[in-house]
Amino acid sequence: MKKHLQPEDYLKKILTARVYDVAVETPLEPARNLSRRLHNKVLLKREDQQPVFSFKLRGAYNKMAHLAPEQLKRGVICASAGNHAQGVALAAHKLGSRAVIVMPVTTPQLKVEAVKALGGEVVLHGDSYSDAATHAYALCEQEQLTFVHPFDDPDVIAGQGTIAMEILRQHQGPLDAVFVAIGGGGLISGVASYIKAVRPEVKVIGVQMSDSDAMARSVAASKRVTLADVGLFSDGTAVKLVGEETFRLASQLVDEFMLVDTDAVCAAIKDVFVDTRSIVEPAGALAVAAIKQYVAGHKRRGETYAAILCGANMNFDRLRFVAERAEVGEEREALFAVTIPEERGSFRRFCEVIGTLPGGARNVTEFNYRIGDAEQAHVFVGLTTHGKGESGRIAANFTRHGFEALDLTHDELAKEHVRHMVGGPSPLAGDERLLRFIFPERPGALMKFLSQMRPGWNISLFHYRNQGADYGRILVGLQVPRSDEKTFQAFLEELGYPYVDETANPVYRLFLRSRAPGNATAG
Repeated sequence: MKKHLQPEDYLKKILTARVYDVAVETPLEPARNLSRRLHNKVLLKREDQQPVFSFKLRGAYNKMAHLAPEQLKRGVICASAGNHAQGVALAAHKLGSRAVIVMPVTTPQLKVEAVKALGGEVVLHGDSYSDAATHAYALCEQEQLTFVHPFDDPDVIAGQGTIAMEILRQHQGPLDAVFVAIGGGGLISGVASYIKAVRPEVKVIGVQMSDSDAMARSVAASKRVTLADVGLFSDGTAVKLVGEETFRLASQLVDEFMLVDTDAVCAAIKDVFVDTRSIVEPAGALAVAAIKQYVAGHKRRGETYAAILCGANMNFDRLRFVAERAEVGEEREALFAVTIPEERGSFRRFCEVIGTLPGGARNVTEFNYRIGDAEQAHVFVGLTTHGKGESGRIAANFTRHGFEALDLTHDELAKEHVRHMVGGPSPLAGDERLLRFIFPERPGALMKFLSQMRPGWNISLFHYRNQGADYGRILVGLQVPRSDEKTFQAFLEELGYPYVDETANPVYRLFLRSRAPGNATAG
C-alpha cells in the first residue's frame, strides 16, 4: 500500500526544494486601486514575473533536480496545456536533458512556440490535458522516458509550495486568506501544505472556473470526479480529473472552494492591468476574481488577502474578447433590447431619456439598429453603469418613459452573438444611403447629428461600439429622397464629421441592401 506523506514531510520537502536555480523570488505587491475599491487590502503574488511567465517551473525543476543521472540522460516527458511544458523545457535545458512535451491541440500558439524556443520537442494531441496525458504515458513507455507530472507528484507539489513560503516571509502581518487557482491541484496542495503547517489560522481558498470545477466536485463527493468536458477559456486550469495526491491534500487542507465565470475573470484581468500595467492569462486572474466575489458575498472590510497571479501566457488575439467582456463582468456596462415606435423623432426622444437617467450621465457604449418593421424599432444598446445591480432599474426606467426594455446584461446569447448580428437587408430601407462617420467621442456628438437631420429623413441603420478611442466609428443608414441631394450635401458639410459614402460598396450590396427596397416610415 502506498504510504502518504504527512504534513511534516511536505514542510521539509518545501523548505529544501531546489527551485532557485531557475526560478526567482517574485514580489508580493499591494493592489492599491483594487484594495481601495474593495475596502480590503489585496496583495498580488507576481508569479507572472517568472522567466517562463508562470509558477510551473518551480515544481518541474524541483522534480527533475531529484532525478538520477541516468534518468536525465534518457530524457523526460510531460503533458501540459502550456505553462508546465515551458517549465519542463527550461528545466531540461538547464540540466542538459531531452524533453518531449505533449500538448492539447487547443493550447495557445504562444505557449507552443515558447516551448519550442526552450528546446522542447512538442507533440500536439487531444483536446484537453487529460487527452494529452494519456498519449504522453504511452510515449513514456515506448521511449523509456521519465514522466514529469504537472501536479500529482510530491516533488512538484513541494516546488509549488515555495510560493507560500515566500508569501509568509514577505508579509508577516495579518493575513486572512490566500486565494489560489486550481487546475489539477498541484499549486494549492503545495501552498496549503506550507500555510497550514506554519500559520494554520490563514484560510486557503481554492478557485475554479464554473465550467472546469473537477476539484470542487470531487471534494464535495468525497471521491475524484471525472468531468465529461471542460471549458477552454482558462486553458491553464482545464483539467477533467484532479490528481490522487492533490485530491487528498486539498480535501484535508483547503478551507473553501469558489467558482467564478468567464465575465468575472475578464473583469479581474482588467483589474490586474489597472494596478500593475501587466496582463495575466485567465488562470492567472482566477484568484482576483474570487477575492472580489468573496468580499461581495461575505461583506468583508478591513481584511488582508493574497492572490497568486499564477501565469501570464496570454494569446494576444484573446485580448479582444477579454476587453469586450470585462465591462459586463464588472457590471460597468449594461446591455438592453429597447423597443421604440418607428416614427419621426422617436430615436431622438430615446437618446434624451438616456441623457436624463437617474444617477447621473451614462455613456452609450453600443448602439445597434436596423429597420425591420413599419410600426416598431428594436434597438440593441449598451450603457455604462455606476455599479452592480443597476441594469434592472435602468430597464424599468426606459419602460416608464414608454420604451419597452429587456435587460440583456446576463444573457449569453446576446453578449456572445446577437450584438454582432443586428442588421441585414430590409424591404423597408428604400432610398437608403450608407455612410461611415467618425464622431468625436464626447457628450452631445450624437444629439448634434440628430438635431441637424431634416424632418423628412429616416435612420434605417445605426451601428456603433465604443472601442476606447478618441473618436467613434459609426455606420449609419439614412433614407434621403433623391430630390434632397443638395440639402443632404449641405447637411454633411454643416455637420463637419469626417465620413465615407459606402452606398456603392459591394459588401453593403451583398449583405445589407435590400434586393427589393420599399418605402419606410420617417423615424
